[in-house]
Amino acid sequence: MLIRTCKVGFPIWLLGVALYFGGANLTHAVVETYDFNDSTLELRYKQLSAELRCPKCQNQNIAASDAPIARDLRKLLHRQLQAGDSDEEILQYMVARYGEFVLYRPRFEGVTLLLWLFPVVLLFAAGLMVYRVIGGASAVAEQVGESSDPLDFETVLARKINEPASSESNS
Repeated sequence: MLIRTCKVGFPIWLLGVALYFGGANLTHAVVETYDFNDSTLELRYKQLSAELRCPKCQNQNIAASDAPIARDLRKLLHRQLQAGDSDEEILQYMVARYGEFVLYRPRFEGVTLLLWLFPVVLLFAAGLMVYRVIGGASAVAEQVGESSDPLDFETVLARKINEPASSESNS
């Protein structure tokens, strides 16, 4: 049996299979069209649908999600925009109904304050820990001096470890 290959050496049928299955994802794209009275409403719709997270999906906005709940949220968003609701009113409604999770950028208030500040506090604590470790190591190194004797280093280290205990017992 003769298998035809392209110039690179791959069988042509393998290229066809890759193109077939690679293009299969394009058929699952969300295609919904809504009629808007104004182009600014359409722009607001696109911005809000990109800003709102699908409650069912992980890290997908409602514009890109195929989930039924995302489809319902897009319809609701369209109705609210046509009714004349402001962006803030729409976001408040969505948060009241689905919680802060529905926002990709949680507000800087209440419980989410901890969410925003925790990385900064964690970074500060890690920096403090590194400073203490490096500071402690440099103090031991200063006491050891230029000595290359490993016993001398162990002696100074043992003395350094026992210092706080001896100073507490003297107090």
